[in-house]
Amino acid sequence: MSSNFHLNEVKSMDNPDSPSEIYRNWSNLPLDVTLMILMKLGAVEILESVQFVCKMWYILCKEPSLWRTIRIHNLARARREINHEKMLFNAIDRSDGRLIDLDINRFGSDELCSYVSSRSSQLKRLRLTRCRNISADAVIQALEKLSCLEEVELSFCRFQVAKTVAIINACPSLTTFKFNKLGGFEGSYEACDEEALAIAGRMPELRHLQLIENNMTSVGLTAILDACPHLQSLELRECYELHLTPSLRKRLSEEIKDLQYSSSDSDEYSDIDYLGGHDDFEYSDDEIADYYRNKY
Repeated sequence: MSSNFHLNEVKSMDNPDSPSEIYRNWSNLPLDVTLMILMKLGAVEILESVQFVCKMWYILCKEPSLWRTIRIHNLARARREINHEKMLFNAIDRSDGRLIDLDINRFGSDELCSYVSSRSSQLKRLRLTRCRNISADAVIQALEKLSCLEEVELSFCRFQVAKTVAIINACPSLTTFKFNKLGGFEGSYEACDEEALAIAGRMPELRHLQLIENNMTSVGLTAILDACPHLQSLELRECYELHLTPSLRKRLSEEIKDLQYSSSDSDEYSDIDYLGGHDDFEYSDDEIADYYRNKY
């Protein structure tokens, strides 16, 4: 690979008589190398600072190939003033319809959800975490338009069961589905197989399924196993109405390569509820992952 990347000599401002110092002129990097560097950065870093390094970088930061994956998390309390939604609108525009992987956390609106679905027909992976200003109806309408979706994760959601069933019905071609209701509605811990039966009825191509704080029983789980013959990975956490019989345990061990299951007899429910359910103490994804890593 040829390069016109130059090293320049400059004198120290404090001591002009000192030996020359060498600095790199980043604007002279080959374009393909610069793009590789930029691809290692996140959307927030690019939009907030990196694109302003020089004119060439500003132009390259509009290259659609940089925006095939967009990850924007509103995690730092000190930076709440950032308009994450405006930032995502900008990123979607720059992707020029080539976005395949979208991951957003703690922001969003129905308008934004609609914009994503209308401008991202190639989207394959969608992850929404604590996006409480996005309604279930907006999610349903978006999923119905995104026909290329293969993986969907909805975490810390507070959708009613009927809405969740409609969400499941809207994306029948998924290979990965993660639906996590940590800290859901108070009083919602009654046995209910509607969501599990919807998964069984609409997602026959599933390879990976993760359900946390789902109210299904062994009836719902059996229906999923019967209807999803390709299922390889199954993660069930805090499913307190699910009691595995010996025969069901045996079937899981024989059919599922990667099984993660926490018993309904767990005495640590209050810790889980505290971790996921209180707005006054919001945790980052990394903190939640660490919690589970240490717990299990």
